[in-house]
Amino acid sequence: MPDESFVERAEEATGNTGALRRSARFLSRGEAGLAVWFRRWAQLEKVAVSLCTYECRLVPGLLQSEAYARAVFEGTVPVAPDDQLEDFMVRRMERQRMLFERPTTPFSFIVEEHVFRRQFGSAEQMRGLFDHVLELSAPRNVTLQIVPLEAGLHACLDGPVRLLETPKGVRLAYSEGQQNGRLISDVKEVSLLCQRYDTLRSQALNAKDSRGLLERLRGEV
Repeated sequence: MPDESFVERAEEATGNTGALRRSARFLSRGEAGLAVWFRRWAQLEKVAVSLCTYECRLVPGLLQSEAYARAVFEGTVPVAPDDQLEDFMVRRMERQRMLFERPTTPFSFIVEEHVFRRQFGSAEQMRGLFDHVLELSAPRNVTLQIVPLEAGLHACLDGPVRLLETPKGVRLAYSEGQQNGRLISDVKEVSLLCQRYDTLRSQALNAKDSRGLLERLRGEV
């Protein structure tokens, strides 16, 4: 079971809807495939009214193909036991259901071009990744923008960031690094990160051109 004080704080941040209290007793099993430092954010994702993600390291988890996710987890150091790896896989694929189960929730992704150019597995697996990302980013509530290599320096060079808005209109951010993650609730800091993300939207390719780039990359494999 998650810590009761955290559940209460998270409930307050998400508008006291009662959703987290009701689901708290089921969290122990569901958290098995999540890094400890990511669990708080994962629960907030479930009730957020909007989600934004900028990534410069790897394809965002919500867009990863099964083969890509498995390659990421298999490359983890130290090596994860087989049963733990399967927990990771199940959890990762379950999280992606949000994109289809919440058709009125806006999901925004901004990803660096070099992330999609990074090779993994076979050519077939690479094409599978592109197909998967194109499929998941096709719904009207999902927007994928790619920062092209020629874009140069931009507003989010300090690293990956995730942003969300709660049902109560509270904006929160999340920053992750090596073996750690930080939930950010300070109003000024979150506002700054939102400004950077908004600026990056204008520096990245639009959604149509981003899809075109992904299709070209797929054709090059």
